Amino acid sequence: MTQELPDALVVSQTSKLVFLILDGLGDLPDGPSAKTPLEAAWTPHLDDLCAAGVCGLLDPVSPGVTPGSGPGHLALFGYDPWAHQVGRGILSALGLDFSLEPGDLAARMNFATLDKAGNITDRRAGRIGDDLNRRLTDLLNQGIKLGEGVQCFIQTEREHRALVVIRGDGLSAEVSDTDPQRTGVPPSPARASGSSGTRSAELVNAFVAQASVILREQPRANGVLLRGFDTLGQLPSMKERYGLRCLAIAGYPMYRGLARLVGMEVHPGSSDLEEQIKILAQSFEAFDFFYLHVKATDLFGEDGDFEGKRQAIEAVDRVVPQIVDLRPDVLVVTGDHSTPVSMRAHSWHPVPVLLWAARCRPDEAKTFGERACLRGGLGRQLMRHLMALALAHGGRLTKYGA
Repeated sequence: MTQELPDALVVSQTSKLVFLILDGLGDLPDGPSAKTPLEAAWTPHLDDLCAAGVCGLLDPVSPGVTPGSGPGHLALFGYDPWAHQVGRGILSALGLDFSLEPGDLAARMNFATLDKAGNITDRRAGRIGDDLNRRLTDLLNQGIKLGEGVQCFIQTEREHRALVVIRGDGLSAEVSDTDPQRTGVPPSPARASGSSGTRSAELVNAFVAQASVILREQPRANGVLLRGFDTLGQLPSMKERYGLRCLAIAGYPMYRGLARLVGMEVHPGSSDLEEQIKILAQSFEAFDFFYLHVKATDLFGEDGDFEGKRQAIEAVDRVVPQIVDLRPDVLVVTGDHSTPVSMRAHSWHPVPVLLWAARCRPDEAKTFGERACLRGGLGRQLMRHLMALALAHGGRLTKYGA
């Protein structure tokens, strides 16, 4: 089996590594300019880093494979996403500090809008607010009963998102999603995807049926969609693998959960860019590796909002000088996957990456964009190799072999 990273080559150093992750960064040309939002954005500071750094394109999982956020982030942190599959429910639970017990079955839930025929018209229920989400999860917690010996917990995550945890004997992650990931069709029935998943599928279908009754009078959030079923597993931490003291600065629970999964310390967090930079500056001496997550780029991609995504990228560019002023030894700017505005969803397209460090070999990419990065010195490669490149540029890998 291919080694994920040359962990045995890691050496102790004092270098500082910053990963600035613009969720869903990659895109396709669109609009009158036939540019991507990244290419159309005014990014003088990122362009300056390109001139002194090295660029390329990254495939989060494999060429042609559309990744979820979980696999994309695991690859960013140097873990093989094929070898480590983690359900979205576990990430949500970790991000919300939910106390999972062995055997708990966790899933990500979307409140959704269904028409009179039971077909999905909006998978996100118009992105309802957190207050309404909390009121609806309270109703579900009070009303759903799955039988003797089975407990069910529903917890607000954000907007239309929530966490569902089913606790009882004999549960398995071998159950299919009820979210068909498209509109105009009814929610999918949960089905056992393996021999041990029958009981879990029955409980999930009972949950969905009861939730539909409880929510039926709601004008928008009158249905639920569940996906990413999983039980808790173990991954070696980034401290164990790379000797890094890691800090995550992320506002959305799922990404905080991803960080916890690989052993990062997670700041209470914020989605405000300026606040994230303040946290970075205040914590800079105490940690070696910093993961800053920007969600806005992905949200605008999913909403089909070219201008919104362009402006979100420009907002990131404006804070880049504050990061550079901290004098990190390595600064990486990339995304976890592509979310093209024209597709309103994740896609298989490779993600642009910029790596800036003192030991970079400058390349032909002088601006930060998809087509410019295609000419970069990193070429096109698997995202899971990015961590090795960052460690090497930070002087944290020794020579292999005699």
